Amino acid sequence: QVQLVESGGGLVQPGGSLRLSCAASGSIFSVHDMGWYRQAPGKQRELVALITNLGRTNYADSVKGRFTISRDNTKNTVYLQMNSLKPEDTAVYYCNADVVPGVLSFLRGYWGQGTQVTVSS
Repeated sequence: QVQLVESGGGLVQPGGSLRLSCAASGSIFSVHDMGWYRQAPGKQRELVALITNLGRTNYADSVKGRFTISRDNTKNTVYLQMNSLKPEDTAVYYCNADVVPGVLSFLRGYWGQGTQVTVSS
């Protein structure tokens, strides 16, 4: 079993910052792409940022220049530093990781439970 545990969400004022963390644990052979998605009420889940195991990154246009994704491969952990937060960033943020859970297993995607980020004055 592979688990993704997120932390770092909360309430912040517009213009503020938050840092999200997501640690993968359990039966892991290798971790590949890791990313953050978000889902606002009444909207579809959307990609926020993605990072490969070699450190290549990709961002949604709406967060470029404000959010930074990074990872620590020794800890199987991905981070999302969110600066200059706006009310429209309010959503549940989900961590996703592509993991090979065992030496004879195939790559599959796993999701965290989600963490609420609310940007409001």
